[in-house]
Amino acid sequence: MQNSVGAVSFLASVASESEALVCSSLGADIIDAKNPAAGALGALPLATVRQIRACVPTHVPVSATVGDPEDDADKVVRAVTDMAATRVDIVKIGFRAGAASQAVVERLAALELHGARLVAVVLAEHGVDLELVARFAVAGFAGVMLDTGDKARGALSDIVGAETLARFVAAAHENRLFAGLAGSLKASHIPYLLSFNPDVLGFRGGLCRAGERTSLIDEQAVRSVRNAIPQRAGNAIAACRQPHGNAIARFETESAV
Repeated sequence: MQNSVGAVSFLASVASESEALVCSSLGADIIDAKNPAAGALGALPLATVRQIRACVPTHVPVSATVGDPEDDADKVVRAVTDMAATRVDIVKIGFRAGAASQAVVERLAALELHGARLVAVVLAEHGVDLELVARFAVAGFAGVMLDTGDKARGALSDIVGAETLARFVAAAHENRLFAGLAGSLKASHIPYLLSFNPDVLGFRGGLCRAGERTSLIDEQAVRSVRNAIPQRAGNAIAACRQPHGNAIARFETESAV
C-alpha cells in the first residue's frame, strides 16, 4: 500500500490541555498525549488525557501513550484498556524486538477498546523486526511507528539508516498499516524523511523551547514544522472520508464512522 503524494500527517506530542490547544490551533493533524518527563513514551494521568480529548476539536484525532515498552502482558493490557476508556482515538504501545513483544501483541488482539485503535511504537535502538510489523497487522493494529528511546543519541535518522527506514515504511504499507516516523525530529529533518513516504511524522522536542522535550511548547517551532509538512486538503478526518490508497486515511475513515 502506498501513501498518496503529499498526504502526511503532523503528529504533535503534548503534555497538557494548554499545549494541546496551541498545537491544534496551529494545524497539527494528530494530538498525542504524552508525558515526556516519564520516558520516551511516558503516560500522562488518565484525567489529563480526558481533558486533552475534551478540549481538542472533535475532527482532530487524539492519541495517547501508555508508557515505555513493558514485557508484562497483563500490565500492558490493563494500561491499554484504561487509556482506551478515556475515549482517545488511538492508543500507542511501545515495543522492542523479541519474543516478549510477540506475546503482548497476541494479548492485545482480543481486547475491546471502545472504538480506540492500537498503534505500535517500535524503539529503533533495539532493532527493527519487520516480522513483528506483520504481527501488528494480524492483531488488528491501525499503524506502526518507528521512534527512539534514548533521546540523547540524536534523531531517528542518526540511529537508523536509509535502507532500514525504507524497508520499515514498505513493510507497514504492505501490511495495510500506516507508517509513522518519530524520534527527536526537527523541521530540518522533514525533507529527508518525506522521501521515505511515511504517513505520519511525530514531534515533541522539535516543538519545544530550545529543542528540549520537557520544556513548554514553542509556537514558532510548531509553525515551522507545520509549514514544512505538506498539508492535507481539509482536516485530517474529513479529507479521507472517501477512501484512497493510504493507510492513515483508512484509519481515519474507520474512526470517523
